[in-house]
Amino acid sequence: MAHEEIIYKKYVHIGVAVDTDRGLIVPVIRDADRKNIVQLSVELARLAEKARDRKISFEDMEGGVFTISNLGGIGGTAFSPIVNSPEVAILGVSRGRMEPVYLQGLFQPRLILPLSLSYDHRVIDGADAARFLRWVVQALEQPFLLPFEG
Repeated sequence: MAHEEIIYKKYVHIGVAVDTDRGLIVPVIRDADRKNIVQLSVELARLAEKARDRKISFEDMEGGVFTISNLGGIGGTAFSPIVNSPEVAILGVSRGRMEPVYLQGLFQPRLILPLSLSYDHRVIDGADAARFLRWVVQALEQPFLLPFEG
């Protein structure tokens, strides 16, 4: 910020907010784009345990370019996540719930998962952000297609 420049990173380090007795702590999964779902879940579990056991290091929490925050697990129904510089975006996940949705002339029960994406407009175009959020929705709706789409 002091140099008023944007530095583009060539890696994908994802911060994941973890609820602890000291508040939210955001450990970072490094090179998340190079890991499969099993590797990601194992690493997330390991980092979350370190955070909750107060064994997390500063190095475990630095270098993120994007964060995922899930307040749905503690009852959050909607929120506006705030981007922490120098990261460029944050995805907020709220609590899913069944709601009636009008489809093809009928109200049908559907599981609705509120998502919020906040991003730095200096780096991310709003249309690209909307397409990314749509991709997230499609990935959640059809997770088995992820290995084929990336």
